[in-house]
Amino acid sequence: MFSVRNAIRKAFTLPDKIKLKITPKVCGVLRTELIRTREKLHASLSTGPQQQNGTFYELRTYCIKPEHNSAFLKLTNEKIQLRTAHSELLGYWSVEYGGLNEVFHIWKYESYAQRAAVRAALAQDPEWQNQYISKALPLLSSQDSEVTYLVPWCEIDKPSKEGVYELVTFQMKPGGPAVWGKAFRAAVSTHAKAGYAHLVGVFHSEFGLLNRVHALWWYEDADRRAATRRVAHQDARVVAAVRESVSYLDSQRNKLLIPMAFSPLK
Repeated sequence: MFSVRNAIRKAFTLPDKIKLKITPKVCGVLRTELIRTREKLHASLSTGPQQQNGTFYELRTYCIKPEHNSAFLKLTNEKIQLRTAHSELLGYWSVEYGGLNEVFHIWKYESYAQRAAVRAALAQDPEWQNQYISKALPLLSSQDSEVTYLVPWCEIDKPSKEGVYELVTFQMKPGGPAVWGKAFRAAVSTHAKAGYAHLVGVFHSEFGLLNRVHALWWYEDADRRAATRRVAHQDARVVAAVRESVSYLDSQRNKLLIPMAFSPLK
């Protein structure tokens, strides 16, 4: 007790005219606060920045049987309102480059309880089941679902006009944001702040393949993307940031996405 009290006195040196009385009670309060601060610091060092609320985004990818691609897109365009009546759709795209006969969509949920309630309601919705699901499932060859959170330093930033989107998926090395978060953020932020592309959102996996991060970018069109990429590759700031981040990277891939007519993100 006396060693703690003496240490606190030394740490908080005050002018002679100001007297601070260190009582055992004050010592106990300060000790508790020091322990809490240390625990928070250890948590930050071990896991990186944490999600501060329950909102998450489900990323879904459907592979369509090639002979049924047009039929699936037409059916979805006609019946999607049956699905959006239950929960919020952020965006729905067809994959133009980087995949064939695929659609990619993002759904927003405020909690896992909300998603469970939505799924239960859909299972009991006769219009959804009879008019869409029963007809759509035979047209698909596979479905994939991934639960993600927005990274703490990013918010959804919707473009002001229509365009095309690039989904870049990074498979990072194990260890989480505590290991690669700072370098990854620098690489993405440097590219965005230079104005080479409009960053819509950055999503970090919670369920699915772990240590996976998706960056969703917007461009006016595919040719504008190609032009800005050539310029960015000559930018020393971008090159330096990317060089640092790739040391934590296992693999990456990208897809060019075309918004569906009903997609909130155009």
